[in-house]
Amino acid sequence: MLAFLKSIIDTFGSAIIVPFIIFVIAKVFRISTKKSFLSAIYAGVALQGFSLILNSFTPIVTPVINRMVESTGVNRPVFDVGWQATSLVAFSSSAGMIYLGLGILLQTVLFLIKWTDVFQPSDLWNNYSYMVWGAMVIGVTGSFPLGIACMVLLNLYSLLISELVARRWSNYYRYPNCTIIAMHNVEASIFAVAIDPIYNALGFNKIKLNPQQLEKKLGFFGEPMTLGLFLGMFIGILGNVARIGTMEAWGEILKLGIATSAVMAIFPKVASMFAQAFSPITDGARKFMQNQGNRDWFIAVNDAVGYGEPATLISGLILIPFMLVLAMILPGNQVLPVVDLLALPYMVQGLVAVYNGNIFKVLLSGIIWFGLGLYVCTFTAPLFTSMAVGVGVAIPAGAMMITSFNILGKPLMGLVFFAFLTGNPVFIAIAVAVYIALWALFKKNKNAIVDYLERQAVKNIGEDGATPSMAS
Repeated sequence: MLAFLKSIIDTFGSAIIVPFIIFVIAKVFRISTKKSFLSAIYAGVALQGFSLILNSFTPIVTPVINRMVESTGVNRPVFDVGWQATSLVAFSSSAGMIYLGLGILLQTVLFLIKWTDVFQPSDLWNNYSYMVWGAMVIGVTGSFPLGIACMVLLNLYSLLISELVARRWSNYYRYPNCTIIAMHNVEASIFAVAIDPIYNALGFNKIKLNPQQLEKKLGFFGEPMTLGLFLGMFIGILGNVARIGTMEAWGEILKLGIATSAVMAIFPKVASMFAQAFSPITDGARKFMQNQGNRDWFIAVNDAVGYGEPATLISGLILIPFMLVLAMILPGNQVLPVVDLLALPYMVQGLVAVYNGNIFKVLLSGIIWFGLGLYVCTFTAPLFTSMAVGVGVAIPAGAMMITSFNILGKPLMGLVFFAFLTGNPVFIAIAVAVYIALWALFKKNKNAIVDYLERQAVKNIGEDGATPSMAS
């Protein structure tokens, strides 16, 4: 049964599964069949559009990044194989297959009993993030229940963080009642929330570095398409330093510049279509929820829907050389980020939403948080490598161990994982108690906390008062 469920996810993908879920949800809210069907079609077309854009952009930028990594001359024993390979490892494990069914049940029940206001089963694919950590616990401790318990607690933590920033993410990216839930990309949000008051005390909120201000200050040079062109060329130059005098190098540089510019121009148009899919549901839900205590809820969407937003893509691409430098200079780091460098625009979305598009804050937090993540990857590399080899994954030539910078470079989730890895009841009890305390605190003060995040976000708005957004 679980294998059949996995085959459905693998065969149809999010562009088919999500529209189906949206149609069902729309009908639950008593929206007409015509509007429900159109909402589903809009969502499916937009998701397929996102996929087509990213699938076209990836093969253009990947060789440049690989060449950039090679040009550093850095040799690290742990090679980053990327989130794609990691997801295959997770779904190939017995623990992963079990959690595929258990996770859907858990996430649905938690939403129905109002433990959380985030409907997570609409983004089933990203459950592999929990599976990886739990499978490593099982591999070390030999305890299946302990591994499953680790997955459940990690799921609860990510749901809490997702609900914490749900309104902020929805407002910034302009997707009504939507949020991201993938643990590996929402986790950094908690760091952003915690450190933002310190940034403001230091005056960093006065640095108005967002796409709107860039366009205002730089004229047409600051327009998203132009920024994309120059940013793409900049990354292209960094990846072609060794052969900068050749025609092939400049062909690649200019091609990446145009490709990045195209993503900046096309992505918002597809995003507006995706946002349109949720308008009828939002209206229908508002009427329906009035009889249910006026509940504020959010549907989980894949973080691909935010990848090409200007501040997100700019921050993610600029972080690529920074992370390479950090990998070179951080004492004790054994990881060379490679494949997941292209995932940085996914990884920064929680930061971008909390900071309301303030690129300076995003870059600073990304350097700090993802830099810490390199140490988590270093520590977990032997465990993940053993698990990957066990399911038949080949180790790249020249590498002693493998990791995923995106999936395993998570400082907060790493602490929860370490508690279960020890098998120590005291450490596990502390991890559970911290979650319960945070959940109770958030639920009791949810409106005040959400309002606080919105007030903090306002401090990052440009001088003209315009809120940075993609789908407006």
